[in-house]
Amino acid sequence: MEMTELVTWLKERTAMNILPDEVLRAIAPNLTSISWAKDKTIIEASQPIKNVYILESGQVEIKGTKQTSCLLAGSLINLRELILEQSAQNTITTITEAKLWAIPAEKFTQLIKQYPEISQAFSQQLAQEIANLSSQLDFEQERRETLRPYLVNKAKRGIIGKSRYAVRLRQNVKTASKDHESVLIFGEQGLEKDNLAALIHYGSGDRREPVVKVDCAKLQASGAEIFGRAGGKPGLIEAVGEGTLIFNNIQDLPSELLPRIVQLLESNTYTPVNRGQSIFNSEKECKARLIFIAEKVIPEIKKLITHDIKVPPLRVRKSDIEDQVNYYISLICRNKKINKPQITAEALRRLQSYDFPNNLRELQNLIERAIVQMAGTNELTEEIIWPSQSKKQQFRFNLLTAYPRFRHFLRSPWWPDRINYGFTLTVFALVVIILFVGPQTRDQNFALNLFWAWWWPLILVAFPFVGRLWCSVCPFMIYGEVTQKLTQTLFPNYQLKKWPRKTAEKWGGWFLFTGFALILLWEELWDLPNTAYLSSCLLLLITAGAMICSAIFERRFWCRYLCPIGGMNGMFAKLAMTELRAQQGTCSAECNTYQCYKGGPEKGEGQETNGCPLYSHPAQMQDNRDCVLCMTCLKACPHRSVTFNLRPPAVELWTTHQPRSYEVALLFLLLNAVFLHLTPQINDYFHLGLDLDNFWIHGLSAIALITIPAIIPLTAHGVIRLVCKLNHTQSRSFIELAYGYLPLVLTASLAYYLQMGLGEAGRVLPLFATTFGLDGSGLPIWVAHPAVIAFLQGLTIIFGVLLTVILSQKIARQSFKLLLPQHLSTLSLAIFFWQLIF
Repeated sequence: MEMTELVTWLKERTAMNILPDEVLRAIAPNLTSISWAKDKTIIEASQPIKNVYILESGQVEIKGTKQTSCLLAGSLINLRELILEQSAQNTITTITEAKLWAIPAEKFTQLIKQYPEISQAFSQQLAQEIANLSSQLDFEQERRETLRPYLVNKAKRGIIGKSRYAVRLRQNVKTASKDHESVLIFGEQGLEKDNLAALIHYGSGDRREPVVKVDCAKLQASGAEIFGRAGGKPGLIEAVGEGTLIFNNIQDLPSELLPRIVQLLESNTYTPVNRGQSIFNSEKECKARLIFIAEKVIPEIKKLITHDIKVPPLRVRKSDIEDQVNYYISLICRNKKINKPQITAEALRRLQSYDFPNNLRELQNLIERAIVQMAGTNELTEEIIWPSQSKKQQFRFNLLTAYPRFRHFLRSPWWPDRINYGFTLTVFALVVIILFVGPQTRDQNFALNLFWAWWWPLILVAFPFVGRLWCSVCPFMIYGEVTQKLTQTLFPNYQLKKWPRKTAEKWGGWFLFTGFALILLWEELWDLPNTAYLSSCLLLLITAGAMICSAIFERRFWCRYLCPIGGMNGMFAKLAMTELRAQQGTCSAECNTYQCYKGGPEKGEGQETNGCPLYSHPAQMQDNRDCVLCMTCLKACPHRSVTFNLRPPAVELWTTHQPRSYEVALLFLLLNAVFLHLTPQINDYFHLGLDLDNFWIHGLSAIALITIPAIIPLTAHGVIRLVCKLNHTQSRSFIELAYGYLPLVLTASLAYYLQMGLGEAGRVLPLFATTFGLDGSGLPIWVAHPAVIAFLQGLTIIFGVLLTVILSQKIARQSFKLLLPQHLSTLSLAIFFWQLIF
């Protein structure tokens, strides 16, 4: 380059253009062109200045202590340090091949002394830069002061867990991190949604920019903290720059600010607030990423959001609880500098059975409390892991945990298979034969005595304690299972049919209702309690139904949908103080085979089974209706999820219960049956003078008695509805309130059968001898005095009335005054029954 061209280049293309031409002509002869290869260091920081350089071409990088940048062509290198008599402040390297002009530092120092204009010009420039830097420093200091109370310095943790919910959540966070668009994070309390917002920021390309979080509940109605004041303190939007602004609990945002936030999302602009008034000045652009955290969706904001992230609650992520617990244990123990304990399987199952309404926050607090309480042990056991119980688990006591031997027995071959095939199968056949061929009256046939004086009172007494337990040893279904096995053995290619569930759910209940009604009429008109062969026919008829259904359908279709006795048992089982359930958290977190429901091979401690005979999953059951306590699920479960609980009697009727119309019809049929059994007493009480020896008159009377008593509860409900209509209040439906009569039906039936149970059952030994033609007069008899029987019958009725009133109030959740008609109908039925039996 010619000297004239070099002077022109210095004047037009370099930072020396502020110098006079005379000075440039003096500098130009002293410049030497130097070429540098790629990735070469021109000067290192802290080294003395040897040359002043001017970049002509190529890319040169300056690496400072705080940032790295590239220099443009014409930039001066080391001039400022030379004037200030400093060593090199930065390391300068070439990114590509570069060409620079160099002048020795000593020569340039001489030129500065010779031409004071150089020092003056660059000193003025330096002073301006210092002023600009000072102004920038003041702004940065004010910005830091504005941001400091709201800064989020780091994300506390990543997303823990391996469930599909955790995987999807990670993917959502990763997707939101790829751009600078707005994000809505929605979920329940305690889910650490603010941590997810921090993960989005620190996983994005803006991670070096600040991230701040504001609590919307604490914002001023003017929004000055967010938007700043005109001519005053900047707001968070301006202060955060290209960083991230997190609005926590957006549902608590002052209503006055909602339109301005909507404007911010729509146009990406905002207007600062004027001091002392709500008049806004010119708009400013928002460069920040906006993240909104909400527990309640605000439609106006949601529709403007680019990324919508729904955070699942912990109760649906039960499989992640183990990972969460282990993480919290490690974190807490590291902070406390103590040894890390292990959590037992029982304690983990207890955690998985809990719903955690406060989610991760509650789980962390619970683990921290347990570690504090573990008193130097190396295990976190079930005893010190005690979350608050959910409503489904309140007032429950697991008998299987409290009594391991009881659990062992229920899992053994003895229950119920050995009992069924070693005892019930044979004894039932003998009873049926004796009923056919033995004496035909109850005072001579012990089998008839067993059926009516033993079985009926005992099963009614058992319902409040063990629910549908009888069905697990029921001979009807044992013969059904035998038929099923024989069918599959004799016809190996025959495939048992799947259940017609929709049809059975719709009509099965009405089938068993009709069957029970016919049985009651048969019992009354043909005097089954005192006719042995007819009682045998009844047993064989029910057994035949079980066998036919078992030959056609898989498992126990008859038991679940069609058996009249099973329908009664399932209804009364709802009053039981015991229940068989499974821990939903453990099932959802650990189980993927559903062996308790489907059956399957041995797995862990789970035994090989064919699955639940009634196709009921213990974790999904809402009441005791479809559980026969066969314990198949307990045997099959490899995770110890199944529980057999003590509970408040009938609790499901006012919590999780689903009423069924056919069941209500069956309930009132059994209530009417009590009066049907007392047909002669009713005839005498009302002086009707009916000839009950006449079959048709007796038949019409029986039909009337299994219909008329139900009119009293129906009338009472009609009065309740009328009162509610007059008061403009909502009334519970009849099929809901009807279950309140269930204790009365049970106790009235029991009071009726107590006469046979306490007056005749104790004669079974003499009757046993009489049945086989022997003299049993010397054998012992245990019968109660008639006064004792009457006392117990009366006590049973009183107890039933009280329980009916209490249960009705629980189910209705309405005032006693409003339900007074139903309580009066209960009392009327009880008094009428009392009059008949005494």
